[in-house]
Amino acid sequence: MKLYNKLHIAILFLLLAIATSCSKDYLDVSDELAAEMTLEKVFSMPSNTRQFHRNIFTGITNSSCMIFGTDYSMNGLDNPWAGSTDELKMAQGALRNLTSNGFNAGNAPFHRWNLLYPLIRQANLFLENAKVIPKSGSADYIDEVELAKMKAQARFLRAYYHYLLFELYGPIPIMKTAVDPNSSDLDFSRNSVDEVVSFIDSELTEVAGQLNDKETAEAFLALPTKGAALAVKAKLWMYAASPLLNGGYSEALTIENPEDGKKIFPAYDNTKWQKALDATKALIDFAEAGNYQLYKNAGVFNPHTSLYELFDKYNNEIIWANPNNDWGSLAEDGTYRRLTPRSERSGFASIAVTQELVDDFFMLDGLPINESPTYSENGFSVAGEDQSGQTSVGTYKMWINREPRFYQTVMFHGRKWHIGTNVIKFNKGSGNDNSSENYPWSGYLLYKRLDRTIRDEGSFPRTKYRPSIIFRLAEFYLLYAEALNEVNPNDSKILQYVDKVRERAGIPLLSVIKPGIQGNQQAQRLAIRREMRVELATEGQRYFDVRRWMIADQPEGHQGGAFYGMNMNGATEPAFFQRTPYETRVWEKKMYLYPIPLLEIQKSKKLVQNPLW
Repeated sequence: MKLYNKLHIAILFLLLAIATSCSKDYLDVSDELAAEMTLEKVFSMPSNTRQFHRNIFTGITNSSCMIFGTDYSMNGLDNPWAGSTDELKMAQGALRNLTSNGFNAGNAPFHRWNLLYPLIRQANLFLENAKVIPKSGSADYIDEVELAKMKAQARFLRAYYHYLLFELYGPIPIMKTAVDPNSSDLDFSRNSVDEVVSFIDSELTEVAGQLNDKETAEAFLALPTKGAALAVKAKLWMYAASPLLNGGYSEALTIENPEDGKKIFPAYDNTKWQKALDATKALIDFAEAGNYQLYKNAGVFNPHTSLYELFDKYNNEIIWANPNNDWGSLAEDGTYRRLTPRSERSGFASIAVTQELVDDFFMLDGLPINESPTYSENGFSVAGEDQSGQTSVGTYKMWINREPRFYQTVMFHGRKWHIGTNVIKFNKGSGNDNSSENYPWSGYLLYKRLDRTIRDEGSFPRTKYRPSIIFRLAEFYLLYAEALNEVNPNDSKILQYVDKVRERAGIPLLSVIKPGIQGNQQAQRLAIRREMRVELATEGQRYFDVRRWMIADQPEGHQGGAFYGMNMNGATEPAFFQRTPYETRVWEKKMYLYPIPLLEIQKSKKLVQNPLW
């Protein structure tokens, strides 16, 4: 095996781990090009070429990084999005106050702009300058095969980074060449939505066939593949077809580039839903050709085991993942400790689940709480009343007979911890109350993705490697159903693909319990969105979904106003079991798109700001 293969993934892991704390200037490049390092020297030595190439990977998103003590070391390539939407409330850092105070174009904290454009430039430098380095004796070398693979990966990453910018800001400047940061002409206007989509689509279409279909060797699972390219392309078109970027944002339709008056947001185009359908179907067809499948545990199927193990190891549902491990380590600034109650060892109890998310999980009968006859908020369970097998007698009835995804996501008052005999409580005097700065504001803690073998005690492991998933198949089953519904609501595959996700989740199929919604576009649309809400809960997608659908000011999207939990000031359990608002969140229409960094707007004559900022 060549030196490239031996060192590639080890250094990639290191770079991915440290990348999110780095900050570079717009259109600058990494310090791989120090003052004494010329392009000729970089690309004439195999080790320098590979090191330069590996740094391009450092913009891959990390959904496992959800909170830090100050949040200043967390950025828009991490996952502040779950705490910025109606899923979570963070007790620490910038996110603690962001949802209630809002932000402006000058202080928006979670940008991608200054992180990704330097890496796009580095990808362009690599594509323009990397070359074959012939073998000479026993010296290291780069042959045509290795160079082609590295260039395909660099090209994928360039397209992926444009996609990540598009996801957050909408239309952005396309950078196809490496611009000299010392040039006198560094002012660029925004390309239109259609131009950005066309560029990313064409790049991914071409590069998909140059990447491996899948990576199966453990050391290479973090590398981009054909599956990852098809996944990015599918999501790209879902964004392009959705109301936010497809004529539904009226204030955006008037935005023009100042130098030529070109409008950068398009009017509504219904044909984009067919393109989204084609793109999602391409990924589904590729998956069903033996490449990916919904994860189910070995042996007798158990939805609880399946849903837990899905996030506990690489498996065939994962299309692409980042090797970061914040959910599987006791590191002080890691997510794991923020998910752990203070009454357990090393717990910070900082990541709370909103009551709004709690309410949106289905019951065990597959129905929403407002439709299920088994739902109640009156009193406590008696023997034989809870059919889920997940609670003890005497549990508050709100939390019994809920679906498996609820129990895999939410740590609620009165639930037993998975190690030892402790029962976790959040009322006053419980050890997890609001007497500390770190407390679960809503009276719930996030439980999803928490490894259940780690403990800071005795012979228990202190860490366990777990991938941070970027794309998994269940999301694309639901995206496929969404695109089908927008193109042809009568297609029977709409409920079929939603039901694939529900079956793995261990709840009744929609086609069985609600056959009357088939063909009803609005009813199916709501059902698909509700399924996305609970299946992908806290994975970082909800923030972008409510925006692309433009429902943030509607009850089903609910980004502003009062947010509720249990009564954290309740000294007794009866007092605790009262829905109580813990904050009023700010929502303004301008938040549908993130603001272009104010500094970039101020120093440019060509960049135009997003609507209403």
